[in-house]
Amino acid sequence: MERSVRDNSRKRVTIKEVAGAAGVSTQTISRVVNGRADVAPHTREHVQQVIESLGYQPSKIARSLIQGQSHSLGIVTFGIGYYGPSQVLQGIQEAAVAQGYSLMLTILPDAEIYNAKQLMREMLAYHVDGILWAAPEIGQNRDGIQQELPNLSVPIAFLSAQPRPHQMTAVIDNRLGGRLATRHLIEQGRQHIGLITGPMSWWEARQRELGWREGLAAHGREVDESFIAFGDWSAGSGERCLRMLLEWRPEIDAVFVSNDQMALGALKAARQLGRRVPEDLAVVGFDDIPEAAYFYPALTTIRQDTAELGRVGARQLITMIENPETNGAEPLRLPPELVVRESTNWVIG
Repeated sequence: MERSVRDNSRKRVTIKEVAGAAGVSTQTISRVVNGRADVAPHTREHVQQVIESLGYQPSKIARSLIQGQSHSLGIVTFGIGYYGPSQVLQGIQEAAVAQGYSLMLTILPDAEIYNAKQLMREMLAYHVDGILWAAPEIGQNRDGIQQELPNLSVPIAFLSAQPRPHQMTAVIDNRLGGRLATRHLIEQGRQHIGLITGPMSWWEARQRELGWREGLAAHGREVDESFIAFGDWSAGSGERCLRMLLEWRPEIDAVFVSNDQMALGALKAARQLGRRVPEDLAVVGFDDIPEAAYFYPALTTIRQDTAELGRVGARQLITMIENPETNGAEPLRLPPELVVRESTNWVIG
């Protein structure tokens, strides 16, 4: 116990101390630590034993300066208190660690207001090997990034953002998700299908709305703008929006809601208004959050694998880092999946 206390109080062991204890040069220690082949087997074994006995921990910062690579990714994200962004970040972490990369995380306090030039400079000051922009594209918030791209000395990839030429982007196919939801409601025999959309400043919300429009058009249905209500992703806005829709268009017998949280509010409003779900009103959400299966009734929704989105984005960025000749500009689209539950179909199986 006494030895442990003394060891914990010691300063960090230096490479010179290891070299002195092993009776070799610091260059030899460096070669062993970095896995170089130009070290005799017996010398390598001896040095490794000394490193173990002294508890030497090589400095990653020093190694990165020598090698010109930090094996770290700069991650910019927003809203990790929400299910989707937190899952994206988990996926990024899993893929990065699996390939020997660490993360330097920046969480934006406001996705629409930030200094892109300053943020990029801070990332580069930490010698990150690449940047993964995992914050959503909202309004004009990407324009500042575009202006800085010519000045970047490392590759950058975007998640959940509109694909642009010569930029690596990985996205969930939100447009396809909107079509899947709308087609399902039509196949259930619904005649008047409303939409509760997210904030239209979000690119993802616009894509889901476009899928709803295309789904109606594909089945010869006209789009009536009075069938659209605009929410803000919250359950409270979902409740308010359904009340408005049914007041404007009481004939509505189905609604596609652009995320599960708003769908939860819509289900509450339906119960309060005496609309039975799904008999009188069918409801489809988007996300498939873990609680969706436990809503009452259980929510039919569009499942998006946001953790896989994070993994795909991180792997693609690392490919661009380790293979600079890789173009990386072809957008990667992950298909969503329709999950049918009681909110649209009370007889399943």
